[in-house]
Amino acid sequence: MRSFALVGALVAGVGLAGTAGTAAAAEDSAVRPAAVGATAAVNWGTCPSATIAGVPADQVKFYSCARYRVPIDHDNAALGTIDIALLKRAARTPDKRVGSLFLNPGGPGGSGLRMPISGQYYFQPQVLDRFDLIGFDPRGVGQSNPLRCFTTQEDADEVSAAQIPVPLSRAEISGTLASYRDYGQFCKNNAGSLLNHMSTKDVVRDLDTLRAAVGDKKLTFVGFSYGTLIGSTYASMFPKQSRAIVIDGNVDPALRTSDGVQYDRERAQGFELSLDGFLKRCDQVGAKCAFSDGTPRAKFDELREYLRKQPITLPGGESVDINRFTGSVSSALYNPAAFPGLAEDLQALYTAVHPAGAQTQSLRPQQLKVITAGKQGLADQNPDSPYTGDDSYFAVNCSDKPFKIRQEQVPGIAAQWERESPTFGRYQAFADTAACPVWPAKKPDVYRGPWQARTDVPVVVVGNYYDPATQYRFAQRMTAELGNARLLSVDAFGHCILGDALGVDKAVADYLTDLKVPAGGQVFQPNVQPFETAAAAQG
Repeated sequence: MRSFALVGALVAGVGLAGTAGTAAAAEDSAVRPAAVGATAAVNWGTCPSATIAGVPADQVKFYSCARYRVPIDHDNAALGTIDIALLKRAARTPDKRVGSLFLNPGGPGGSGLRMPISGQYYFQPQVLDRFDLIGFDPRGVGQSNPLRCFTTQEDADEVSAAQIPVPLSRAEISGTLASYRDYGQFCKNNAGSLLNHMSTKDVVRDLDTLRAAVGDKKLTFVGFSYGTLIGSTYASMFPKQSRAIVIDGNVDPALRTSDGVQYDRERAQGFELSLDGFLKRCDQVGAKCAFSDGTPRAKFDELREYLRKQPITLPGGESVDINRFTGSVSSALYNPAAFPGLAEDLQALYTAVHPAGAQTQSLRPQQLKVITAGKQGLADQNPDSPYTGDDSYFAVNCSDKPFKIRQEQVPGIAAQWERESPTFGRYQAFADTAACPVWPAKKPDVYRGPWQARTDVPVVVVGNYYDPATQYRFAQRMTAELGNARLLSVDAFGHCILGDALGVDKAVADYLTDLKVPAGGQVFQPNVQPFETAAAAQG
């Protein structure tokens, strides 16, 4: 099972605070500036202890770290520079080394620095043997000059607390829209020149510089989720520098960079498709799913409509409202291993609404397993505590995704989306669609195509049938838009699949190491289906 987080920021409206870590600790590694006319080599050194925390003592020898300086604006050196944090896990058989394999976990805003530490969870052994795995925090993320819109945690908490995920009343709607205007104003005041240079194109130009700086003539890259936009943009901008690119959990690059409103509308539809698949599977497996008694679809819809009017209080006092419910269900759909716990929580809520005739035992005080309260956003006790998060999620999305609407149109858009996507339509509308029309970045440099990538070797596109955040149709479009690509389909739930479907993992390993291009049209199975155990799946 993959152990890295595939980025909750892709769940609508969730920023990635807290990824900044301790930037000062990374200063132990050398900074190497980008040279004019030639690319200076990365100067690898010892890693800060925090960066390699959890690495077994006998494996530390494989790891090294660096900071590499790149221009804020690749076309205007006068704007200054930022430093990109890098971590390398050296190939285990250096005499058979192919080159470097760059990784990105998605987000946008996901810290990729420590991804190589978990490499064995999503790559076959031959990949670890023959590649240096390289993780990095993209510009404005984590330890790579985190873009910060706030100077104090109190300001950040006050703004985020006013952002209601599923605003229903007029006051909630107007307050949420106002909070996004406040957010934009804080960013305009505090984020500096980097704010206008956070597009995926900027990241890709950094990545091409890093590729040259580690000595590779061509890029080998694996990107998850938003990382698929990085991979597809690289292949389109630098096709002859692309060696092997694998993209898992795909966006639709043409739609994402041309019409943010329609893209997010279709994202809401993707979550609905995944939810419907979960409820149908629950019904099919019967007693293995705690929510299967009766009709799961009808029960779920009843819960959602009930919660729109009032919260549900469980025996023992735990309370769930429509915001907590929607966000937690959305998050659970990312990970099929959470499905049994989600089903138990849904049944507990349903029993609380229908106590008559229920077993006394089921009314005992209980703790929800998956539907959780999450961060409360409470300020620290000390006044003016420093803000250590980063605001890269909106900085990237509001650069890449054009929203040709006014913010006051959002309530009407939300009502429309809610009719076609009753669980997630409103939730999705009050995220990027509400934030980006009032985002203060000015004329970001964005790559919007063409997407026909004339790479020497086809790009490998991996898509799950029931991926909530990047629906399967996006993977089909990615394949068609790139042109020179192979689609590997997986009859699976969850967001992204590498490491959880052995057939895909083997095909990807052969592709990365030997450039063996997998046949298109293949449909793979995950190692474990929802509500099944590994043993049952193997039997």
